[in-house]
Amino acid sequence: MKKEKFLVTSALPYANGPIHLGHLSGAYLPADIFVRYKRLTGADILYVCGSDEHGVPITITADKENIKPKEVIDRFHNINKDAFDKFGMSFDIYSRTSIPLHHETAQLFFKKFHENGLLNEKKTMQFYDEKAKMFLPDRYVEGTCPNCGNEEARSDECENCGALYDPSELKNPKSKISGESPVLKETSHWYFPLGNYQQRLQEYVDLMNKEHNWKENVLQYCRSWFNDGLKDRAVTRDLDWGVKVPVDNADGKVIYVWFEAVLGYISATKELSLKLNRPDLWKEYWQNEDTRYIAFIGKDNVVFHTIIFPAILMAWNDNNDDKFILPENVPANEFLNFEGKKFSKSRGWGIDVIDFLKIFPPDPLRYTLAANLPENKDTDFYWKEFQGRNNNELADILGNFINRTFTFAKKHFELSVPERGMLAGIDEEMLNMIHDTPLKVGGLIDNYKIKEAVLEMMNLARAGNKYFNDSEPWKTIKDNKDKSSTTINICLQTIYTLAEIFNPILPFTTEKIFKMLNAEKTDWHFCGRDNLIAGHKLNEPEILFTKIEDEAIGNQVNKLGVFEMEEVIEEKIPLISYEDFSKVQLKSAQIIHAEKIKKSNKLLKLQVDLGNEKRQVVAGIAKSYSPEELIGKRIVMVANLQPAILFGEESQGMILAVENSEGSLNILETSDKVKPGTQIK
Repeated sequence: MKKEKFLVTSALPYANGPIHLGHLSGAYLPADIFVRYKRLTGADILYVCGSDEHGVPITITADKENIKPKEVIDRFHNINKDAFDKFGMSFDIYSRTSIPLHHETAQLFFKKFHENGLLNEKKTMQFYDEKAKMFLPDRYVEGTCPNCGNEEARSDECENCGALYDPSELKNPKSKISGESPVLKETSHWYFPLGNYQQRLQEYVDLMNKEHNWKENVLQYCRSWFNDGLKDRAVTRDLDWGVKVPVDNADGKVIYVWFEAVLGYISATKELSLKLNRPDLWKEYWQNEDTRYIAFIGKDNVVFHTIIFPAILMAWNDNNDDKFILPENVPANEFLNFEGKKFSKSRGWGIDVIDFLKIFPPDPLRYTLAANLPENKDTDFYWKEFQGRNNNELADILGNFINRTFTFAKKHFELSVPERGMLAGIDEEMLNMIHDTPLKVGGLIDNYKIKEAVLEMMNLARAGNKYFNDSEPWKTIKDNKDKSSTTINICLQTIYTLAEIFNPILPFTTEKIFKMLNAEKTDWHFCGRDNLIAGHKLNEPEILFTKIEDEAIGNQVNKLGVFEMEEVIEEKIPLISYEDFSKVQLKSAQIIHAEKIKKSNKLLKLQVDLGNEKRQVVAGIAKSYSPEELIGKRIVMVANLQPAILFGEESQGMILAVENSEGSLNILETSDKVKPGTQIK
């Protein structure tokens, strides 16, 4: 039987800061669980990751600390690699994009595209700091948004209102390097024609979704980009730090990080091949049509792995015989928040992985995160939940079942697997569950439903405890030793199966369990069978999970006290009188036309029917709805709102919507029986 061949990548983390728990839940733990499971099935699998070490965030950190970018990346590469190692990540290689091999790989792609006439050179106006004598990347320029007045807007985009504009429109621009006002100066850059690949990318996404059932959140991100229309993207920047542009007249320019970073997966695989003294090994994965490529990422990286990277590989494949494979699936996760709020380095809100592991062991964290992964919507990490998962599930259910079984086997069967006698109905039910659970768990992990898989794993431990209780071996040992022997035999078989299926989640703990069982992991396909023969000698048991005391958790929660107080103040809602509310006139309306507003990725211009009149409303719902799907909807709107001008368009009212936990907006709709213009009370 031919082995399944897999290439798995996790998003390359920026080496400008330590990774935190949110990073683990997005791109790393789900991939590690999938890889560990696939290895148990006997698959041929390669797991690649590494540090992303170029780009503006690195240089900003270096400038703030008055050190060289190399010092920044060396520090955080080592910190993050150490954190990943302690957490139990099973990368085949954790590489770096600063190594010469990566530079060579990125430059090779650029040169090939340049030679084939694919890249277009264009002149543009860019901010230039005359005092620092350098062109300024977007994040180095700050000014006042020409649309909303936000005084911390970037040179071409406002994060506050979502407006896009030409850098020349930014008011009061300031350089974050010198504090001086920059000037606009002409420069030239090479552009990749991303728009030329839109139709092929749409067909690719549709086909992969049809064959491999992509997650809905990933599809929504793709559709949003396709609806906006893909445009040319600059592949070079005026910057000192990065991969040098390998063509003439390109001094002071580097390859844009969005283009070269994704190629780090390829260069990392090349590096591994050289370390194994098999220089062409990387081709067996990247250029083998039988390989299934799975890219694990967080939702903020969807566009780079479903649109940009595939487009780069398509462009290569069009002009070269050695063709690369494209991702089969990109199972992106949403965000993990911390105690109800987003992780914030500037506010000190959250905890880094390396600091967490100085206090608590890795497996309880792996279990807690896996049981609460943000697979379809944002979720939260709470210290109290972490304590509960450890104490009530790992210790009281899984650990307790294993401990009581081993203790009984030691006391009554000299730490040997006892014989199995005649089976009763309760025994057969337990054996059936042992056999069926690995099949369920494997199927769920294959479909990236890890939260459900974790639930099935713990359900087997729950069933083991119940079986032990219902079988009452402490009673049957006195008057029916064969029955007691059968119970403990089946409990030990259950523990073996638990060790196997929990291995991708709890690698450190299951290593201890297999040592206690005096056994090795088996192929997943044999999991759930009788893997322990009668008479097999067991080793001494040990306590697998230590309960976490309230004081230990309290110490962590107390560190958040100042932020909790701030949140209470922020969330306090001012009360209004009934008279104030009665001034608001709500009416039903029907949307009869909708279109996008240029230079805004948030706003749509709507024409609505209010029964006896028609109005124009500008609504910030473009990220949740396309214009086409709004036509005909019966909505609720504030009909007596003072008109406002947004992006040069008059808005004569406001439609009502609900924001869900994922940040998407859902318009409030009325029944088709409610006529436009009807008063709503």
